[in-house]
Amino acid sequence: MDQERWGRRIKAYRKLKGYTQVEFSDAIGVSLSIVGEIERGKRKPTKEFLERTVETLGVPLVELEPPHEK
Repeated sequence: MDQERWGRRIKAYRKLKGYTQVEFSDAIGVSLSIVGEIERGKRKPTKEFLERTVETLGVPLVELEPPHEK
């Protein structure tokens, strides 16, 4: 499922950049529960969430996109 792969990649980059979930949710202006749901693959990230994420983490969107299955 794509949203699970999005979540895993977002979580990996968040941790790589040294953010806790609380710090990250504060930085991008969304609730902690939304960050948790996205990272667990229970919710699909919105365009706004992704825009704030790439800005905060300083990574291009292509780095967060899950690889396409062949």
